[in-house]
Amino acid sequence: MPTTLVNGINLYYEVHGQGQPLILIQGLGGGHQAWFFQLRAFQKHFRVVTFDNRGIGKSHHTSREPYTIRVMADDVIGLMDHLGIDKAHILGLSLGGMVAQELAISYPHRVDKLILCSTFASRETHDATPDVIRNINIEAESAGVDSMSFDSRQFIGSFISLAFNRWPYRMFFNLVSRFVMKSTHIQDYLGQMGAVRGYETKSRLHLIHAPTLVITGTEDKLVPPCFSEMIAMRIPNARLVKVGGGSHAFFIEMSSRFNREVLDFVTGR
Repeated sequence: MPTTLVNGINLYYEVHGQGQPLILIQGLGGGHQAWFFQLRAFQKHFRVVTFDNRGIGKSHHTSREPYTIRVMADDVIGLMDHLGIDKAHILGLSLGGMVAQELAISYPHRVDKLILCSTFASRETHDATPDVIRNINIEAESAGVDSMSFDSRQFIGSFISLAFNRWPYRMFFNLVSRFVMKSTHIQDYLGQMGAVRGYETKSRLHLIHAPTLVITGTEDKLVPPCFSEMIAMRIPNARLVKVGGGSHAFFIEMSSRFNREVLDFVTGR
């Protein structure tokens, strides 16, 4: 099992294909397997690196250090160092998009092209997820999350129902999530949520100089496209693509379109 000691934890990763490195960073609670619909297309052109964020899947969790987006960005840098990657294309989805922003700001020399998918740049996005906040009994302005009041099944069910627009996907991933939750500590989900709650790049987006694609679905119920529009406006020369009818998980529901947009951007077609 390929793991490496990174930033104080054992991080699980996989490498597929050859060529320029392309690192894929998943969102809240997502692991390497969530990129299933991208691997076949991407590995034909790139050396694709997928991994489980800290505390998720096969990567170890830690209770000694609070989760922050900067810590998760440092995890990616540590993985790149382990793999001998000086510079890579970075694709971040949702929470992973926040990690990708931090990489491009704090480690600009390590980022080639940047793809930000269905993501946001400040805690103001809590206003975009009232159903999720309400269903897990957390007020948008609360300072923390209490594990005793956290209903993981209710949260995952609410998250999936909002992330997918097509009911077959909602049914399938609700079933899958039951198995995933068994291997994940609740504190690690809460840790990732805490990292999102305390993060902001809105005032620093102008520091990103990597060629950037900002891509979102027009029917994203979790992170509405207005957040992507704001990001694209603040990153110099960023390209904005809005996929008609796309959900928060349109990288799965509309994978062919998503893959084509990413490949066209990264390969310069």
